[in-house]
Amino acid sequence: MKRYLILIAYEPMDWSTASEEVRAQFFEQHGAFSAYVAEHGKEVASAALDDADTATTVRHVDGEVVVSDGPFAETAEMIGGYYEVELPDLDTAIEAVKLLPPSYSLEIRPTISIT
Repeated sequence: MKRYLILIAYEPMDWSTASEEVRAQFFEQHGAFSAYVAEHGKEVASAALDDADTATTVRHVDGEVVVSDGPFAETAEMIGGYYEVELPDLDTAIEAVKLLPPSYSLEIRPTISIT
């Protein structure tokens, strides 16, 4: 099995104003993803992230540590969550993410062991 980190990016939206139908569809699609992963491998970890405006970025600039509010990159999309999964191969990971909401941009990255 290979371990993959799946980063979920999307246009910010106000979840509190989403209709019950929209919420149900998102939960159904995440459920289908989780069921597919369970059938073909396993989910190691997952989490939703708070809004990008709650981020803190730490950089090294000219030998100094600079701490600033907000995300590292200026972008219209924000990273809103992730899944860490173990699946047989990239093709299986691609099939799994196809089940997530189509409004997402999804990045699949194999993890590596640094020892």
